[in-house]
Order: sequence, then C-alpha cells, then structure tokens
Amino acid sequence: MMGPAHSLSGAAAWLGVGAGAYALDHPMPWPVLVTGALICAGAALAPDLDHKAATISRAFGPVSRWMCEVIDKLSYAVYKSTRGAGDPRRSGGHRTLTHTWLWAVLFGGGAAAVCVYGGRWGVLAVLFVHMVLAIEGLLWRQARVSSDVLVWLLGATSAWMLADILDKPGNGSSWLFTEPGQQYLWVGLPIVLGALVHCIGDALTVSGCPILWPIPLGRKRWYPLGPPKAMRFRAGSWVEVKVLTPIFMVCGGVGAAAALGFFG
Repeated sequence: MMGPAHSLSGAAAWLGVGAGAYALDHPMPWPVLVTGALICAGAALAPDLDHKAATISRAFGPVSRWMCEVIDKLSYAVYKSTRGAGDPRRSGGHRTLTHTWLWAVLFGGGAAAVCVYGGRWGVLAVLFVHMVLAIEGLLWRQARVSSDVLVWLLGATSAWMLADILDKPGNGSSWLFTEPGQQYLWVGLPIVLGALVHCIGDALTVSGCPILWPIPLGRKRWYPLGPPKAMRFRAGSWVEVKVLTPIFMVCGGVGAAAALGFFG
C-alpha cells in the first residue's frame, strides 16, 4: 500500500486497541489515545525504510535518504544469507527484513527502551520522529507542498506539547505499565502495532509480505504471505483509494468513539 493508507490503517488500529482497552475496563486517558494513534500512524510508514522512493525517505531530508540506502543494503544482505531453497533471487532488500514481525518487535522494543532510559529527551526524540512521519502520512498533500523545515517544526511542537500533557497526573505517561521506572514504556506498543499493520497491508497487495520470517514455510524462509491472488490488488489502485481508505477512516472514528465511552 501507499503511505497515506498505511498511516490511516495504523491510526485506526490503535483507536481499535483503545476501544478494546475500554471494553476490558482499562480505558486509555485521551492523551494516550491521541498520542498512540499518531505514533502508530507514523510507525506504519517505518517498514518502508528499505525503499529509497518511499514516503519515509523524504521525511528527514538527506538523513532519511541515507538511512534508506543503508537499510536496503542491510536487508538485501540478510535476505541473501538466510534465503531458503525455494526463495527467489532478487536485486534489492525492499519488503524483506523490515517487513517482518521480528523487526517490528525489535523496533518497538528499542523505542520503548529509549523512552524509559533516555528520560524526557528520549521521549521527545521518539515522539518527534513519529509525529513527523504521521504528518507525512496523514497530511501528505500539505506536507508535499510545504518545506521540510515547517514539517519538522510542527513535529517538534507536537512532540513537546503531547509530552507536557502526558506528564500531568492521570494523563497517561505511565498508562498500563505502572511500576516505578516504567514511565512511557507503553510507547513501544503502538510502534510494534504500526509496523505489523504495515506488513498486513502490504500482504494484501500483489507481491505479498514475508511477515513470518525467519520461520520457514515449506522450502521458503521468506514466504510472501497474503490472501488468494484473486483477492490482491496493486498498491495505489482504486481498491486502496476508493475502498480501503474510507473503511480505515470509518473504523478509526468508531474506534475513537468506543474508546472514549460514547457507546456506553
């Protein structure tokens, strides 16, 4: 899928988690719901860090373009060294290492560790990165015509404001993980979820997605999971734009309303 659909699906997924948390009598404070949805929307772009033409490659200027090149080469090297007898030869690393459950868990765990051990500046760094990505994904039309600096300033301002709100008593900086020293540990959850939602979205497209790596399936270690080929679509096609995008928007709205208790 393309960047905007990935971000929308990520935000909708976290709002759905919020609805589930409310139903289980562990509701999210509204700052956690909003911040988590934005983090998840941004994290849903992150697996495409292996593609130099993806939305994320433009998000941080030369730095993100360089990172895309590095991750692409790393992913390709991992693919070559671990591919099974049934895995085809390929010339790049797109939709390999960063499109797996293992990457999602490691990425989310690393971000959570930065928040827990990096203190306020660690939290701000993680929020800033994901706010910028959320802007690039959810407000992609506006982001395309504005300067990178304006997007970065909006991301930094949003990160600072959200951290201030979350730090106030009862607003959720310690939501779910309440033991001393676990403040903001929950931030890893929307990041893992966003990456997994990205992989599921890509699995619906023609090429499929090797989500289960390194677990082998038959003779393939990089098995491209997906529905039957007749049910798949091309990225950016009318199915994505006219069908899935509205569904994500409706599901997100329903999830937000349920998470905030509007349904009783």
